[in-house]
Formats: sequence, structure tokens, C-alpha cells
Amino acid sequence: MRPRLVLGSASPRRKELLAQLGLTPDAVRAPDIDETPLKGELPRPYCARMAREKVAAVPAGPDEVVLCADTTVAIGRRILGKPESAGEAAEFLLKLSGRRHRVITAVAVRRGGRIWERAVETVVKVKPLSDGELNAYLASGEWRGKAGGYGIQGRFGAFIPWLQGSFTGVVGLPVAETAHLLEAAGIDIHGVDA
Repeated sequence: MRPRLVLGSASPRRKELLAQLGLTPDAVRAPDIDETPLKGELPRPYCARMAREKVAAVPAGPDEVVLCADTTVAIGRRILGKPESAGEAAEFLLKLSGRRHRVITAVAVRRGGRIWERAVETVVKVKPLSDGELNAYLASGEWRGKAGGYGIQGRFGAFIPWLQGSFTGVVGLPVAETAHLLEAAGIDIHGVDA
């Protein structure tokens, strides 16, 4: 019998990315954890810690595989989290304007006491944003609930001329790496047992 897949995220984007693998979670249980970075914590270790803490916080039975992820936007050593206000979103987007930054998505998969994990880093270039572009994007409200204040899969994609790495990782779940982790945990993503 195949294990049940539990998505430890309320993100509709992660659910859509799982669907690209032909998977629909049997349950969705979003963990409630403190996502505050530790003093001096660097973006990649922070992101990996968040994914591990999320996957550990989701209650699951022995026949369940839990999938959690965390996406972090970083400029150098600085972590740009989810903006609390339009003003903070504007501050983040002005920092990203005309330069490259890193998007790290860490994925953690747990079955029983075992955890499989992987962090995927993508370099993203944002074109220089005009005041009009910035104001229109802020007015759209798309920045809400998104690391760094943007979602590449929405309107902001028009401002990204180049990236190196995983597009789906920037959206919030690197599909190829996630498939590998789920297979390691016993989820058949090829539907052989279907």
C-alpha cells in the first residue's frame, strides 16, 4: 500500500507544483512555527533550518510522508522575508531592482523518524524598475505573503529577464529535487502502482 502524502504547506503554488508530478496530497497540514531568523544566521542555513523545523512540526502517522519547504530571498547575507506592509515590500523591491539576488528553497521530506532534505539555490536578475512599474506592482497586492515581496509566476515575472537555476525552486518547490526526495521516502511518482 502506498504511503499517504501530507503537504505541510498552505501554499496553493506548492500544491500546483506537486500536481506537475501527478501528485495530489492526501492531506494538507500547515505547521505553525516561529520563522524569525537567528541573530547573524545566513540565508541558506536559515532556509534549511526552516524546512527541517516545519517538517518536524507536522503531526504524521507511520504510513504518512510529510513534505515541507521554505523559500528565502537573499541579497548577500541579508534575508528578505515576507513583507509586513506595502512600504516594506517597496523597500525590498527597490533593493532587488537592477541587480541579481539568490532565491533558496529548502525541501524536507519525513517518513517516521527519517528526514531527507535538499536546498536548491537559483540566481535571479531583476531589471531596473521604474516608479510606475513599482507602484503598479505594489497596487496589485501580489507581494503579500511572498518572500522578497514578489512571485515570479505572477506579474513580477515580466521584470525578470534572466535566471540561473530552478524556475520551480523560485516559485516555491523545486520539482526535480522534490521528486527525488519523495521517491527516496517511498512515494511512487511514476504511478506504477496506480
